[in-house]
Amino acid sequence: MASTMSLLDATTNRRSIYALNKTSPISDARIEEIVTHVVKNTPSSFNSQSARLVLLLKDEHDKFWDVVRDILKAVVPEDKWESTGNRIAGFRAGYGTILFYEDPEPVKTLQTNLPMYADKFPVWSEHTSAMHQYAAWTALEAEGLGANLQHYNPLPDQKASEIWNIPLEWQLKAQLVFGGLQEGAREKLAERAEQPLGGRLFVHGK
Repeated sequence: MASTMSLLDATTNRRSIYALNKTSPISDARIEEIVTHVVKNTPSSFNSQSARLVLLLKDEHDKFWDVVRDILKAVVPEDKWESTGNRIAGFRAGYGTILFYEDPEPVKTLQTNLPMYADKFPVWSEHTSAMHQYAAWTALEAEGLGANLQHYNPLPDQKASEIWNIPLEWQLKAQLVFGGLQEGAREKLAERAEQPLGGRLFVHGK
């Protein structure tokens, strides 16, 4: 299924959408194709290719958010649990989650080979992960899915490693929750708050 939405349109339409459901306008195979494309074609610092993505669909997605819920239930005060539990239930209501990891080994190799930049490579690794997150989010948006980005790491790291055979040395950076849009989900979005462009964009030479 080819998308007809342009890249610029997709970047404009990409918003944090929380009112998701367990439907998808595209097949699981197409979702996997998109995530594969992101991994293969998103740039990385010094071509480190340090990003590691784990795609969880349907029951596996539910399982991840059950893990997060159970861990949080053990540490969140009882009087604050209702709002926390509802928030996690909202993420679980989606169709899938992409876990974004960074493998430290390529970063360490670069630090050894290029010691002049050794202190910079961990920062650039974060840039690599962020680009993969944004590319996946925008690509799924272009196919009609809604998504929101979460950062519950490192709470689920140990259990996720056990359940999905993920190396413990990989560093979990973010979780992209996606799914079909509940009725009116996009219409209920608040207008995007923007700082004046004059203070953010500077052009010289035209």
